Amino acid sequence: MNNQNSSYSGKDLKRAIIYKFFLMVVLFTVGLVLTFLFVEFVLSMFTWYADNFVYDVLLSPINENRILFLSFCWIVGFIIIVLISWKRIIYYFDTIIEASNELASSNEDLIRLPRELKQVEEQMNQIKQSSIKNDRLAKEAEQRKNDLIVYLAHDLKTPLTSVIGYLTLLNDEQEISNELRQKYTSISLDKAIRLEDLINEFFEITRFNLSKLTLELSQVNVIRMFEQLTFEFQPLLNEKKLAFQLISPDKLDIKCDVGKMERVFDNIIRNAVSYSFPDSTITIEIKEESKGISIRFENEGYTIPEEKVNRIFEQFYRLDSSRGTNTGGAGLGLAIAKEIVELHQGTISVSSSDDKVVFIIYLPTLS
Repeated sequence: MNNQNSSYSGKDLKRAIIYKFFLMVVLFTVGLVLTFLFVEFVLSMFTWYADNFVYDVLLSPINENRILFLSFCWIVGFIIIVLISWKRIIYYFDTIIEASNELASSNEDLIRLPRELKQVEEQMNQIKQSSIKNDRLAKEAEQRKNDLIVYLAHDLKTPLTSVIGYLTLLNDEQEISNELRQKYTSISLDKAIRLEDLINEFFEITRFNLSKLTLELSQVNVIRMFEQLTFEFQPLLNEKKLAFQLISPDKLDIKCDVGKMERVFDNIIRNAVSYSFPDSTITIEIKEESKGISIRFENEGYTIPEEKVNRIFEQFYRLDSSRGTNTGGAGLGLAIAKEIVELHQGTISVSSSDDKVVFIIYLPTLS
């Protein structure tokens, strides 16, 4: 249903009521005149005498004061029509007010209104269904956030305990070998880095909830930006024996918030690295469009189920629900990426099939 058919304002309802009121008045007036003419025609077929009681008491006064009689009947009928219309208006408003209480109801039953208020009914049902959907999504996001905080709090304890344990061993064991000392130090460092990542996730959640993103636009060569990003990811690529392939023009300038778009690209590349098969290639293809640019990220990894693809940009949603892996963060990266891209009036989408994952970002040319 399009918006033009579903929109129904108070002015529309007022017009409908006024139209019906005047229609009733016109029909009543025509009916009254026709009825009077018909009665007069019927009565003319009879011969009436002056001493006839009906003629003297009823017919003669009416015959002599036709205009007055018709005016009287019309006024009485008009008052009755006004009362009926007023009662109908009160009924409409009472019905709408009663139905409006259902808008805040959590039940999913549809609102039912009289036939005359069909368009109002459709609009109210759209509002109610949208409200129920938004409420459900908010509750799900809140629940995921709460679960995530519980998981993170638990995860913080594990590396912290390890760091304290190995540092205690290093402190207590004076005669420890250099090889063992180096091993304990290396493990403590790894656990401390993991602890820092988890703490950063806590700050990420806080920043996302308390801050509103704004853009600081500037001109940048997007090709140089990606060359720098891919270079910074080289250590992670080497760990999983991954390769980068950048397909792009030699130079392509865009106007954007450089810091925020770097965050978007960093997040998508990081996801590609985390979920790619070892010994595979991550391909980034940049194309200049007529009114902007498109950036395509493709990596080889397990096919993402359709139900997860549809939710991948939701806040606090992680592809790997298990907290046992080190892949994935707080589930905010892609949600924030989507918000940043849309602030640039662009779009971001994802698809997955045949063990490939593809992200496509389109950024229009900003003035």
